[in-house]
Amino acid sequence: MTESDGVFDVDTRPSGVERVVNVRLSTTHGDFLAIGYRDLVRGDEQIALVYGDVTGEEALTRLHSECLTGDAFGSRHCECGDQLSAALKAIATEGRGVLVYLRGHEGRGIGLLAKLQAMKLQAEGLDTVEANLALGLPADARDYKVAADVLHDLQVRSVRLLSNNPQKREALLRYGVRVSEQVPLLMTPHKENLPYLLTKRDRMDHYLPHLEAVIQRT
Repeated sequence: MTESDGVFDVDTRPSGVERVVNVRLSTTHGDFLAIGYRDLVRGDEQIALVYGDVTGEEALTRLHSECLTGDAFGSRHCECGDQLSAALKAIATEGRGVLVYLRGHEGRGIGLLAKLQAMKLQAEGLDTVEANLALGLPADARDYKVAADVLHDLQVRSVRLLSNNPQKREALLRYGVRVSEQVPLLMTPHKENLPYLLTKRDRMDHYLPHLEAVIQRT
């Protein structure tokens, strides 16, 4: 394995995903091509929503970690559901892009039940990092190789990454996907998720500059 311009050469690396099905998916944000994958390492079923021709360079891309409480139930504990909707809208507006929805990433990789346990600890006063650690779990257990494998299968060579999380950029570079730009995905905070967002900013280096104005108003 060699490295050039900060990106590893993965041309000879076997893919960790198998493409299973392509189907058109009509959403409130537009018609996407839903591509189903099987993760050959973990066995998870994964999905990418593709809009337009994403082959080549600088496809607007979102790596979205599964969040049942936020994505499906509209939890105000986090901003995940808002980010999912905003990312799909941005990609459709751009006319070209891909959202990789990463199953197995629930609770930053600790699983649904552990995430709920961590949320209970947060209600008792711990922040999101402290809660995970108190359960004997990593603050962030996610890995993004499967996302990079999906992007390689789609022949995406470089991305404009819709994310506030520097770890996602570093992971894509490590797995051979160039990041030409990191595009912030900033959601309007509210009182229920402000402590969670501040922890992500202060302890996990997420780019969330808009929080300062909110703090000054409160």
